[in-house]
Amino acid sequence: MFNPWPEAGTPLDQVATPMPVIDEERLAANIARAQRYVEAHGKVFRPHIKTHKIAAIARQQLQAGAVGINCQKISEAEVFADAGFDDILITYNILGAPKLARLRALNERVGRLAVVADSATVVEGLAGTFDAGGPLTVLVECDTGGRRCGVQTPEDAAALAEKIAAAPGLRFAGILTYPATGGAERVEAFIARTMNLLAEKDIACPVRSNGGSPDLFSAHLVPSATEHRAGTYVYNDRSMVRAGHCTADDLAMHILATVVSRPAPDRAVLDCGSKALTSDLLGFSDYGMIEGLEGARIVSLSEEHAVVDLKDVTGVFPGVGERVRVVPNHTCVVSNLFDRMVFHRGGVVTRVETVDARGTVW
Repeated sequence: MFNPWPEAGTPLDQVATPMPVIDEERLAANIARAQRYVEAHGKVFRPHIKTHKIAAIARQQLQAGAVGINCQKISEAEVFADAGFDDILITYNILGAPKLARLRALNERVGRLAVVADSATVVEGLAGTFDAGGPLTVLVECDTGGRRCGVQTPEDAAALAEKIAAAPGLRFAGILTYPATGGAERVEAFIARTMNLLAEKDIACPVRSNGGSPDLFSAHLVPSATEHRAGTYVYNDRSMVRAGHCTADDLAMHILATVVSRPAPDRAVLDCGSKALTSDLLGFSDYGMIEGLEGARIVSLSEEHAVVDLKDVTGVFPGVGERVRVVPNHTCVVSNLFDRMVFHRGGVVTRVETVDARGTVW
């Protein structure tokens, strides 16, 4: 049977496509850069594993100095607990008896597990599941402008913190937010007001967790935050370059693809369709940037085909059978489309890693 997964030492031009390929040196540099920055500003760093879903990369992040990891789902946390991770934050409201039972089991085997809540309903479910013999750590999620989950005011945050602190099976540890990009001033005001309200109630708030890769290198603008969470920074992508948060030299992930057709002078087709490239546009008008081929635009995706408009391309576009590298708009989605990732240094394969938490959707 054909084995598409290359051994170490294989040149990239012999790797089956479509395939995400990860540059080892850029990956390591991205991890080190973020850790240095956060530490320089007196905070702890908690990387979000949603971007890579790979235990080996999370270990690199911990070795660089991260305090623990951030997961979005119980299933992800279970995978990483199985891999030996012992400090896990799940940033999602957990509801329903089946998930709560799994959360209780997870809490019994992870040394430091924490979750979030943004309503009395979520808190009541948690309080009914945990007891003083094995309490669960809970943070209040706050909406500081991101308009996703979260309590709407510092007063709401303080009131929910009281409910958590009063529950025998719960331990209130602090507050958390995933803000809108560029919202540092609003985040700081929200955190500071909440801390004052909690101090009046004699409730300690040791953790103030801020988040997001787009604002990672603006974390110093929120001095009241003790922790920052980010995910995309580890690979970076086209949207991060556009926003000015990294350069093309910081892009660790590319999708290696093959030109499978040149049906017309102004059109090419690649083998990286919607099952290899994310369909997220993120404000772009096309589905990824083909490295080194300015003007070539991936204008449509079907499941296994990526159609490239060549009308404005400068230079010679590769012919049928030749390879290109595509920078995805959004790396995080790509990680959930492949079972494994190929890593390389200088165009030579160094390792292949299983995407451990791929497809864990609950």
